[in-house]
Amino acid sequence: MALYAHEDIEVSSTCTVFAESEIISLLAGGYEKGEIAAAIYKAIARRITGLTGQIGLVEKVAMTGGVAKSGGVVRALEKKLDIALFIPSEPQIVGACGAALIARERALP
Repeated sequence: MALYAHEDIEVSSTCTVFAESEIISLLAGGYEKGEIAAAIYKAIARRITGLTGQIGLVEKVAMTGGVAKSGGVVRALEKKLDIALFIPSEPQIVGACGAALIARERALP
C-alpha cells in the first residue's frame, strides 16, 4: 500500500500522541491510507537516521527485528540513509539467536 503512494506528505511529530493527531487530520483531509503509511515510514526513517547520525554508520548495515519485515520501512530507511540494507531471511529472530549463542557460550566450560 505505502510502496505505491503517489503524494508526498509528512508526519512531522516525534511524539506518538501528536503524530496520531496528525494522522487523524490527514485521514479527515481525504489522503489515501497508503500515502499516510508512507509518511509514517518516512517519519520512522528520519528518527532512526537522527540516531545513527550520533554514532555513525559502517559500510554494510543489517536491519534486524520484526520491523525489518516491513518493506515500506526498509525502503524509507534505505532512501534516507542512501544505502542498501542487508535484511536477514528471518530478521525477527536474530536477537533471540544471538542471545541463545551467548547463553550457550556462558554455559559451556
